Amino acid sequence: MNLPGHVVLVGLPGAGKTTVGQALAARLGLPFIDFDLEIARRAGQTIPDIFATRGEPWFRALEAELTREVAAAPPAVVAPGGGWAAQPGLVALLRPPAALIHLRVSPATAVARMHHSLSERPLLAGSDPEARAVTLWEMRREAYAQADFEIDTEVIGVQEVVERALQLISRSE
Repeated sequence: MNLPGHVVLVGLPGAGKTTVGQALAARLGLPFIDFDLEIARRAGQTIPDIFATRGEPWFRALEAELTREVAAAPPAVVAPGGGWAAQPGLVALLRPPAALIHLRVSPATAVARMHHSLSERPLLAGSDPEARAVTLWEMRREAYAQADFEIDTEVIGVQEVVERALQLISRSE
């Protein structure tokens, strides 16, 4: 498959961006870029530590800087953080020619999937992570709706999500 640009996976934390992204990149023979992992590596801190010590605005600035770098790089499968698509101007840096795929999941399922790693999700921290996930969904729903494609990841497995993504992006070539 000859892609003109990146494949960018957007959605709530727990939607499967990293898991699907790794599998999709392997199938396409492309690099995989996980924004959270790359930002943590560059900062020398975990994402929760970045939020705790430097704050969300600093994290968002690093996200924007990485987006500008990725925009100039050859095609890859990209998994930015859950709030990336809602940050003004970032989607426009990659699109066109990037294809955005919204991996849709309910807030309840997203939280259930992350039950072991909720402490690594600063925006879901607290006594009611599901309520926080609902708030994030409400805040980001319009941004996610701007994606070129949507795949409901609620009840299908990773391989089926990858197959659907491959079908969608092959039709858009």
